[in-house]
Amino acid sequence: MTATIIDGKAIAQAIRGELKGEVASLKASRGVQPGLATVLVGDDTASHVYVKTKRKACDEVGIAPFPYELPASASQEDLLALIEDLNKNPEVHGILVQLPLPDNLDEALVLEAVDPAKDVDGFHPTNVGRLVAGTAVLLPCTPAGIIELLDRTGIPIEGAEAVVVGRSAIVGKPLALLLLHRHATVTICHTRTRDLAATARRADILVAAAGRAGVVTAEMVKPGACVIDVGVNRVEGKLVGDVDFEAARAVAGAITPVPGGVGPMTVAMLLTNTVAACRLQVAAASPP
Repeated sequence: MTATIIDGKAIAQAIRGELKGEVASLKASRGVQPGLATVLVGDDTASHVYVKTKRKACDEVGIAPFPYELPASASQEDLLALIEDLNKNPEVHGILVQLPLPDNLDEALVLEAVDPAKDVDGFHPTNVGRLVAGTAVLLPCTPAGIIELLDRTGIPIEGAEAVVVGRSAIVGKPLALLLLHRHATVTICHTRTRDLAATARRADILVAAAGRAGVVTAEMVKPGACVIDVGVNRVEGKLVGDVDFEAARAVAGAITPVPGGVGPMTVAMLLTNTVAACRLQVAAASPP
């Protein structure tokens, strides 16, 4: 048996096509163009690549770009003042502050300064609380993208046993909640989990989000399981995930590749959140 490869790139492209139609509809019916502000601080090479990809995706679907780049020497006050201006700007419906920030900046304080209604990363404590309650609209992009991958591939979530390897606030914890809201039975594993392999082998849906290359081996995969690889690691100049892909592919029923799996979905869900935020803000500003 060889696993079906889940083509995140193709699914993300389909989502962008749908969003392009939504953006055109908003312009035609309400005279509003969704706008996304991207804030990049410093000269981290990977961050520049990520932001460039996000801005290009905005252009593709018709979202208005508001690009801001600050030097690494920018103060906390400089960044907070910019965010406050963006919060007040009615043409900006989403605000993305690219992480990580330089060490001299307080990441938590910066993320909390973003208006929750414009928090298209889904990181603001208000939106995290709504996620826990099951009422969030602006969801963390990578976990939301994984749910979308499962849905559009026809992988059943309800009643499934899901194991998430990794407990980060960006992926592991929010994904566990989203899976729980969809009636999966969820286990979160981490560095102190006893017998990780035995726990992982129970999974119908196994998500690797530990940030360590090859941490999930074929022996940890239940035959026929769906394996979602969130990892992005560079090994000997090559981009690889957290899963031993070729070995796991021989056991799993479906698997995402790296690159071309979860990554494109993260960007697609950022665009989805921006359009959703625009709709909510337009509705809030309309007379009853």
